[in-house]
Amino acid sequence: MLTIGILGLGEGSSTVSAAIQSEKVKLKMICDRDIDLCRKRADEFKAYDYTTKYQEMLEDKGIDIIAIYTPDHLHAEHVKQALLHDKHVICTKPFIDNLADAAGLIELQKKTGKKVFVGQSSRFFEPFKKQRMDFEEGVIGELMTIESYYHADHRWFLEKKWALEPSFKWLYGGLSHPVDFIRWYLPNIEEVMGYGMISQNGKAAGLKNEDTMHFIFSAADGRVARVSGAYTGPVQPTGRDSGMSCILRGTLGASQADYHELRYAVTTATGEHKMITWGDKELNYYFRFEGQKHHAGEYQNYIEYFVDSIEQDFTAYPDLKEGIGTIALLQAMDESLSTRKPVKMKDILDRYGLPGASAHVPTKEVC
Repeated sequence: MLTIGILGLGEGSSTVSAAIQSEKVKLKMICDRDIDLCRKRADEFKAYDYTTKYQEMLEDKGIDIIAIYTPDHLHAEHVKQALLHDKHVICTKPFIDNLADAAGLIELQKKTGKKVFVGQSSRFFEPFKKQRMDFEEGVIGELMTIESYYHADHRWFLEKKWALEPSFKWLYGGLSHPVDFIRWYLPNIEEVMGYGMISQNGKAAGLKNEDTMHFIFSAADGRVARVSGAYTGPVQPTGRDSGMSCILRGTLGASQADYHELRYAVTTATGEHKMITWGDKELNYYFRFEGQKHHAGEYQNYIEYFVDSIEQDFTAYPDLKEGIGTIALLQAMDESLSTRKPVKMKDILDRYGLPGASAHVPTKEVC
């Protein structure tokens, strides 16, 4: 059985829970520079092999996989060190925050031969897994367009000091989820155009970057997609709307997968309408923690998928290159917000000496 070490015990608490629950991986060590948080997680999960020193985890030859849940600006260095110490890597999204680090990581991963997986957890949530399965089976015919959004009442973020820093952007922290859905289905995005603003609530709190955004994407084959995000105002009741959703419109049918609500609707090629909702058992599996604070079920799904990829020697997606491609697209979106002009992906990639950033079509899908 492969072993895992978990770095960063805030968001990483979901992965601790996931590893303990899984029969495919064994939790070996947890790590955070905050000793009090280490002790808290150790008591919470009865996982008493902990350290405040990442180097100790890196040098432990009994660890096969390191899962990284540290602040975004530390990801590149933490991934680099894990690869240099002969570890496979899981890294939470967004993968890195500076494309200047991308080429070096691509080369290092190629040199070491170790696998790198980006934890885009939303792909591994039941409604989105079902939507992808139906899509691959041709239930809605050929995809024409895709719409995705993430709308949430996160006004409580405005009370956090770090959320008001110039470095904090909802574009990366929030929209990376629906943008990943776009790239999953339309990997060859060529150009993006977007507009954004800071809402009245955001301005009153001192927010420095946009909290309300809308984007249009154009793919190489001419298809278009759109994404929107709004984070500092009220939302509709969940019975009416979902906080996050992905809508596929095909030549023969259409489908919509909803986050949090565990809800999926599809109009099939025969014109049949279906609605699927999941019950308390599935809710408990996915969320485990009180309320919907952490989503351990998604993390368990992707950890086990990644373990299978190592043991069966296939590529788990999103891999390193696909993760970098998503960051390049997010940067293009960021530039479009600033310039109020369309931005071409090729210009971003050429600037950093990167190859084309198409997402790969998995040969072995989410289980």
